[in-house]
Amino acid sequence: MSKSLDVVSKDYELKFNDKGLIPAIVQDADTKNVLMLAYVNETSFKKTLETGETWFYSRSRQELWHKGATSGNTQKIEDIYYDCDQDTLLMLVKPAGPACHTGETSCFYRKLAKSTEKNTENVNNNDILELLYELISERKQELPEDSYTTYLFENGIDKILKKIGEESAEIIIASKNEPKEELIYETADFLYHLLVLLVEKEVSIDQIKEELKGRYKK
Repeated sequence: MSKSLDVVSKDYELKFNDKGLIPAIVQDADTKNVLMLAYVNETSFKKTLETGETWFYSRSRQELWHKGATSGNTQKIEDIYYDCDQDTLLMLVKPAGPACHTGETSCFYRKLAKSTEKNTENVNNNDILELLYELISERKQELPEDSYTTYLFENGIDKILKKIGEESAEIIIASKNEPKEELIYETADFLYHLLVLLVEKEVSIDQIKEELKGRYKK
């Protein structure tokens, strides 16, 4: 069990609702991805502070639950914040596995709506692979005409693998030449085709990150 948390704010006064609950947003401390939304009561919040791991109150079962007690996908608390109205918590955690019971990293894995405007000026470099993966996924679903991505999906896995092989060779050639801009260009081509393969095989970037995280810990 993790160690208890050091409460740095001595004058906080959380405002629980008429059912004695307060919502808690759970966010990955490293990736900043929102993982889930749950509720805590005074008892589960106290246990969270005491253990350093997330404890919630199940409204459906009407009982306390320790996240990961059964699955092993615990959430170690890094920091806890409360909002200006003192009626919502934000928990930054180090997850030991997926937050969602479906096996998805986050419970918020299904998109409901999106903007029709594409603003590339404010795209964060840290997010570009996820955004490109998302765009390729949309292309696979919609298969717009005159799209190279559509062409790859319509020609199937063999065509995608052939392109990855070709781009790998281009990277090798570019690595032996100067300037390095050629290597950068060919690497970007390779990563695009690799993302197409991941979408085709239904492998998410989060799953790749989880594998890398496991190796990094070793």
